[in-house]
Amino acid sequence: MTNGTMTGFTRRGILRAFAATAVTAAPTFSNAAGFLRGAGDIRRVRMYSGRTGENLDMIYWVESEYIPEAMDQITHFMRDWRNNKTIQIDNRTIDIIAAVHNLLDVNEPYSLLSGYRSPETNAALRQSSRGVARNSLHMRGQAADLRLASRSVNQMAAAAQSCSAGGVGRYAGSNFVHMDCGDVRTWNG
Repeated sequence: MTNGTMTGFTRRGILRAFAATAVTAAPTFSNAAGFLRGAGDIRRVRMYSGRTGENLDMIYWVESEYIPEAMDQITHFMRDWRNNKTIQIDNRTIDIIAAVHNLLDVNEPYSLLSGYRSPETNAALRQSSRGVARNSLHMRGQAADLRLASRSVNQMAAAAQSCSAGGVGRYAGSNFVHMDCGDVRTWNG
């Protein structure tokens, strides 16, 4: 990490990146296999956290392999910012996030509102908001709440739903979309 920006480039990753010809992102679920057809050799995720001031621009998958160092940096970036606790972020969640970003054809990073939530944080949020699930997938590292300035909640949610790879919650009043790698379902918050 340099100047608050996590680049995630290891020597191995850079060498593989030079060999790649296309940048793409896709879920790894069998029901989202259509997104894998014609996929390139690289998957990338870009996010910004207003809570920590950190940026993440990370190639995390090259030539059919997740890069463990990159996944570790993503996990750190998506930590519970309230107490700095972490849990390994599920690869499927990152794949969904990256696939949606790719489908939306944007260069701006996501604004990450919530990634991992510790049980303590989740309990505290449940006290102040009715929209927080008791057994939230955020506590398992399987969910993220995201926003893009250049895309509406409806546009983001439609792209996420087209992946048919997890849960998609539209929170138009708060201007964000919840994406997770749980059961395929949708709701309005």
